[in-house]
Amino acid sequence: MSQLTREAIEAAIKEYQELHLGRDLIAAHAIKDIGIEGDQVRIEVVLGFPAQGIQTALAEAIQERVARVAGVGAVEVKVGWEIRAHAVQKSLKPIDHVKNIIAVASGKGGVGKSTVAVNLALALKAEGAKVGLLDADIYGPSQPRMLGLQGRQPESRDGQHLEPMISYGVQTMSIGFLIEEETPMIWRGPMVTQALEQLLKDTNWSELDYLVIDLPPGTGDTQLTLAQKVPVSGAVIVTTPQDIALLDARKGLKMFQKVEVPVLGIVENMSLYICPKCGHEEPIFGQGGGQRMAQQYGLELLGSLPLDRRICEETDSGRPTVVADPESRIAQSYREIARKTAAKLSLQAKDYAAKFPRIVIQNT
Repeated sequence: MSQLTREAIEAAIKEYQELHLGRDLIAAHAIKDIGIEGDQVRIEVVLGFPAQGIQTALAEAIQERVARVAGVGAVEVKVGWEIRAHAVQKSLKPIDHVKNIIAVASGKGGVGKSTVAVNLALALKAEGAKVGLLDADIYGPSQPRMLGLQGRQPESRDGQHLEPMISYGVQTMSIGFLIEEETPMIWRGPMVTQALEQLLKDTNWSELDYLVIDLPPGTGDTQLTLAQKVPVSGAVIVTTPQDIALLDARKGLKMFQKVEVPVLGIVENMSLYICPKCGHEEPIFGQGGGQRMAQQYGLELLGSLPLDRRICEETDSGRPTVVADPESRIAQSYREIARKTAAKLSLQAKDYAAKFPRIVIQNT
């Protein structure tokens, strides 16, 4: 019987292409350890993104391929993840206790961006990450209602910082917690940008892997402030298949490109209308627009979501789809979008600033 080698095991692992990473686990540097004792093989996989939903399937896929190697008697595969901080704009430093900030943006209103943002945050939490959600839409905050927190106010232990509100295990902050729900924000641009900075930096976020920021639509003051003053690791663009929505989505995409914020991918919302009575599917806003835009700019289509009445009803009631019906097709689509988004981010450059000591030179 030939002796097992690490090379033979690695060759078997390379046969499996991880769909979210778009490469094999060896190339993705996700194999932490390979142990061989006689005919017993032990493999430890450490992903750079949360993967609760595919943990078992991934372990079985690796186990199946390694078991085919001649001389292997048994295979044990352990799958985990370690989420690291990733690089942000060159002139900015990461925020304390927040590893990565993901901006969710759209070029125009009415495409379901806030619904995608809240479900993305909840899906990342369901996949095993520590997640926060910042509602950056100062003029039209919607996250308090979507998370069932309307009418609640955050505490301040020191009179200077706010404690984030908690809903379904997600830390969240919004201007909507500080004003009456129907009070209009009649503010000029500088006041809005200052409010956004305060909400972000004066909130006591607690050791987040991801902070999802729900941006207002467009490419105005708030988006510019985010690009210039907030350390963003990546952005997700939400659009519908409709041509006018795609036109505006392209503007948002190009804005992030100009300010050196990597766009992780595109989410196509309202891609199909599903009849609640017969289940018939109809692309009432057009078809394939998100995919064409992704191909045009060399990006990934992170997922397509239907126009379904339940999504609206669930968010309006304060129980977004991912928590209201976690086993549903739509909830699983959100979780797949979350895995793809986090996996795409895991392939970006890491932030190593925290690994180096801070050197201060003083004249004595």
